[in-house]
Amino acid sequence: MPINIPADLPARSKLEEENIFIMSEDRASVQDIRPLRIALVNLMPAKVATEIQLLRLLGNSPVQVDITLIMAERHTTRHTPIEHLERFYTVFSDVRDKKFDGMIITGAPVEKLPFEEVDYWDELTQIMDFSRSNVFSTLYLCWGAQAGLYHHFGIDKRDLPEKMFGVFPHEVLTPLHPIFRGFDDVFLMPHSRHAENTRADIEKCPDLEILADSGLAGPCILKDKKSRQMFVMGHMEYDADTLAVEYFRDLDKGLPIKIPANYFPGDDPGRVPLSTWRAHGHLFFSNWLNFYVYQDTPYDLEAIGA
Repeated sequence: MPINIPADLPARSKLEEENIFIMSEDRASVQDIRPLRIALVNLMPAKVATEIQLLRLLGNSPVQVDITLIMAERHTTRHTPIEHLERFYTVFSDVRDKKFDGMIITGAPVEKLPFEEVDYWDELTQIMDFSRSNVFSTLYLCWGAQAGLYHHFGIDKRDLPEKMFGVFPHEVLTPLHPIFRGFDDVFLMPHSRHAENTRADIEKCPDLEILADSGLAGPCILKDKKSRQMFVMGHMEYDADTLAVEYFRDLDKGLPIKIPANYFPGDDPGRVPLSTWRAHGHLFFSNWLNFYVYQDTPYDLEAIGA
């Protein structure tokens, strides 16, 4: 089913090339259906690439989806044109009185900083607090997941001796959970991060449940016991070449970086990488929208948090 985005959003042409079902705002307005309202809090510097990656997956949904793009108000980004931000994004202060069926909080390349030293940390904590009473289901990704675990449950991230970088196998621990409908027992997912949340720290919190785990990358999908918050430590939304772009970027900067694990065919950076996680990425986001948002969210948005 369709996602409803502005006609001139740059991601639109790329998504249409891939046959993702896009609906115009005019057409959406005459459909006799209440669309899901999803807020995307995009903390990544290259916002357009992240928009394409996540909208691609949200387009594989059971109902119409309206997207609200939110950026940090107190942070200046140098990787996205200001014209794009002014045209397509809003800030939290403009939506704090609204309700959303779902919210996605992305990662950000700030893992080496203590949370409180991130320049938009106070604003992000307000958004996370807002989500508990104004959003039915919130999905946290990578650093966003680490931030959510820290703010809501007091679980701090731990620095890694070297970057967790590559594509790793993960075992489904709870195969009957709806989030894994259609999953294989083992699935692959990319990781690109400098910090982790350990199983020992997570298991001390009785309000959290580990749903999938990796012997190499650690706990990778968690949820709270009420199933209103989901935490994903990796990147099922990544394009096939995303890790390659990061790898060659760091090489060009002279940064210490290893070849991403299990990624380039034959570990040869001269060969084109293949996506081995795309199908599970579509399943995961479709299952989240269907079973954790659409099936349970109130028809009357104002009832959320009541």
